[in-house]
Amino acid sequence: MSKSRDAIAKATFEVVATQLVHALEEGTKVWPLPSPPITDPDFPPRSPERDQDLISQGLSMLHADVGMFDRHLSTIVDLIVPHRMNLSDDPFEVHQKWLGRRTDDVAQRMLFCIATDWLAQAFDPSAPNTDRWWLAVALVNGLASTPYGQPVHQGYHLVESIALAERPGTWHTQPEDGPQNMGWNPNAVVPRTTSVVAHDAGVDAAKWLLNCLEQDELDRRLLLMEWVKLLLERPALIEPLGLVDILVRRAEDEHEEVASKVVLCLARLLEYDQEQGLHVARILHGRKELLLRRGMADVLTRIFRRTGWEAVPFLDEMLMDEDESVLAAASATVGDLKFLDEDVWADRLVSLLEHDVPIVRRNIVLSLRDYVETYPDDVRQIIPSLWNDGDEVVQIRLRELLMRMDEIHPDRFAKNLPLLKPERLEALWMTMDARREGRSQQWKDWMSSDGPLPEAIAPVQEVHQSSGEAPEELPDLDDALNMLDDTLGFID
Repeated sequence: MSKSRDAIAKATFEVVATQLVHALEEGTKVWPLPSPPITDPDFPPRSPERDQDLISQGLSMLHADVGMFDRHLSTIVDLIVPHRMNLSDDPFEVHQKWLGRRTDDVAQRMLFCIATDWLAQAFDPSAPNTDRWWLAVALVNGLASTPYGQPVHQGYHLVESIALAERPGTWHTQPEDGPQNMGWNPNAVVPRTTSVVAHDAGVDAAKWLLNCLEQDELDRRLLLMEWVKLLLERPALIEPLGLVDILVRRAEDEHEEVASKVVLCLARLLEYDQEQGLHVARILHGRKELLLRRGMADVLTRIFRRTGWEAVPFLDEMLMDEDESVLAAASATVGDLKFLDEDVWADRLVSLLEHDVPIVRRNIVLSLRDYVETYPDDVRQIIPSLWNDGDEVVQIRLRELLMRMDEIHPDRFAKNLPLLKPERLEALWMTMDARREGRSQQWKDWMSSDGPLPEAIAPVQEVHQSSGEAPEELPDLDDALNMLDDTLGFID
């Protein structure tokens, strides 16, 4: 062992031992600890009687298993050091000073590796070690202290393993095998596990751990929400772990930062249970904190896509909000109404033309391309109203739309042109002439009845509408590829 490695290992070991004791002290504040999910009937488990006995046992195991410490230290150092060195270089020598300044980070990663090892031994199906279980669950509880970094990512995987009573690192699902894999055997029949199965005793232990975080300080509750957001990706664990009840309670949390994390879980919750998801959404929507109002406005599109008309009351109330950020997000979501009812969507655009906040009127332009395709005659006169409003930003956004209309549908452009204020057309004429010289003069001549209606410049391409049935004759492959090249602009 080199001197640099020996120095780093010694300094790291001292920090790991100190933090291990501290984590076990924090993790055993809630007593008693949950029972081990897996036990050996020949060796009934004996629960620890005092927390100090458990702490002493954990510290003794750390001192006894030096090989485990060295193995994890090498893995962690190889993982975190910058890879700007030769493969033959020793990272302990090249980055000795860099590692010396990051002893706490190395120690925290080391503790999570130790917890993973202990949990793997506790869930060994052939010889479960219940002593390691008490240490592992207490250590995980003690390390779950911050809502970022290792407690989020590694902590989540450990909690999931506890709920499933399986060793950490087990792949619960496997992708379909195929010829893309080197070891693929087309004649093999391999049983596949397509979903996770919650373990009753493991779920009780995981719920104990989640409850410890929920009843604790702010950072621990924030970490809980990070875990819940990840656990929602496992539908089989949502009901056993009571995640919906946690979201309902945390939606009413006294700290708006915790409740704002619930907002990020709404999409998955609505997919799992729309009724409960709307209940949580209404709780969050009823709160007056600015952070929550902005958060709900940001996820309004996701709510629309999953609930349809149920999201319209949220939109109506957000459009009456006083905060400009909420109004901006809500008005940009108005376009989702077209998937529900096109007439309601168009009428809502008209109602926003007179809104007091400029950003709301500017966001109407985002829906105009779809609006023109749906209502080419523009009987509601949304385009002239926006143009004559005088907002420079609106005119800049509308200018490109009008020029495109001039290129492919001059007849539609001709219907809107007389309704536009002449004093505001100069910028449009300048931009039009910059693209095609003399084009604006053709329109001026038409307006003064001195010339014909200008012809379209770009031909209108018919969009193929699928009938949902297989055609009688398939196109030639070369023709199909040429069509894709012309349409999508593929580059060989």
